[in-house]
Amino acid sequence: MDQNTISLKPGEQFITLNILLKIAGLISTGGAAKAFLLENSVLVNGEEEKRRGRKLYPGDVIEVLNDTFVIE
Repeated sequence: MDQNTISLKPGEQFITLNILLKIAGLISTGGAAKAFLLENSVLVNGEEEKRRGRKLYPGDVIEVLNDTFVIE
């Protein structure tokens, strides 16, 4: 399982799950997040997450499609 680091921009306190999916190249538009989350298992800190607007904060660990992303 690969681990990737996602850095927040200066001044950002969090990003949303749909933004992470776009950054990771897993979806092309924010609207695609809903369908992606219905078809794929996404774990945030070990718990399944289906809300595309879930706020991700530094230290959160997201697992999706055999990749791991850490917010910093």
